[in-house]
Amino acid sequence: MVKLLAIETATDTCSVALLCDGTQQELFEHLPRRQTERVLPMVDELLAAAGVTLASLDAIAFSQGPGAFTGVRVAVSIAQGLGFAAGVPLVGVSTLACTAQAAAEEHGAGQWLVAQDARMDELYVGQYRLAEGQRVVQACAVDALVSPEALPDLPEGHWRGVGSGGLYLEVLRRRWPSLGEWFVECGPRAGAMLPLAQAALQRGEAVAAEQARPVYLRNQVIQGAIR
Repeated sequence: MVKLLAIETATDTCSVALLCDGTQQELFEHLPRRQTERVLPMVDELLAAAGVTLASLDAIAFSQGPGAFTGVRVAVSIAQGLGFAAGVPLVGVSTLACTAQAAAEEHGAGQWLVAQDARMDELYVGQYRLAEGQRVVQACAVDALVSPEALPDLPEGHWRGVGSGGLYLEVLRRRWPSLGEWFVECGPRAGAMLPLAQAALQRGEAVAAEQARPVYLRNQVIQGAIR
């Protein structure tokens, strides 16, 4: 059976999860700007508890963004380091897809609008759907970086919302009057990443560690980091 490790650090939380022999385990902590201190000890703790070695994993999944620049960079660099060391391929998972998956697992199937606060008066926005009887959310549109005043069209149907972008809820409801409940506190978790990563692995989307890339969606942040 598949052995899969997931690492999620793209927001203010730090979580790692392990799928091994059909059993899932997860460690989760709220650690704004401190993920670097805890993520590797959490990985070690989880693997030791399960009696699993890095080299025995089929893949390592990581939150590839979009999200906090430092948090995304931590996830990518840690996953790459572990992948290089153990010769294990990597699977990048959208942070917005992971958030939608977490919301669907906690609050039920349906259509989920994900909006995360991207700072600088902008939002990371994703549209996802989990059909009844399915395990993994499917994207309805490409993840995007937009201003609250330039939100994309929302397909017809009942939509619920999730993510820190709920800070702009008044603006969101003006743009999408039919928008239902909004769950601000629900965010990405490594445990929710596991089914997404497993599906990606089955589709043959795993890559070598040196090919793993973050997804920032904000060119000026990348350019500033390069300088």
